[in-house]
Amino acid sequence: MLGADTDVALDGEILGKPADPEQAHAFLRRLSGRTHEVVGGIAVVRNGAVSSAVEITEVDFASLDPPTLEWYVRSREWEGRAGGYAIQGRGAALVTGIRGDYLNVVGLPLASLLALHPDLHPAA
Repeated sequence: MLGADTDVALDGEILGKPADPEQAHAFLRRLSGRTHEVVGGIAVVRNGAVSSAVEITEVDFASLDPPTLEWYVRSREWEGRAGGYAIQGRGAALVTGIRGDYLNVVGLPLASLLALHPDLHPAA
């Protein structure tokens, strides 16, 4: 069994999933022109044993002008997304760089998962 979750942290505060367009707008304004952390946690239960890992990826956001913010919030891609964006979709236009695991930002730190259980690797 696998469990995974992702959160966005900025200035020591967790920005979860926005509840509505206004909160999505507020989150994105806060992230604009800043670097934040995407924290991905995974836990695997196999044969009654639990193993877990945490992955942290730094993400740099572009400075977002009002038309870009409106465009992205109107897309509704932010729904159900930690921090209010999806890097694998339109949200890629908001990001200027990352340091760390891209797949962690997408939502599943695959390298960490395979490090926990190398027997899950397709080549195993």
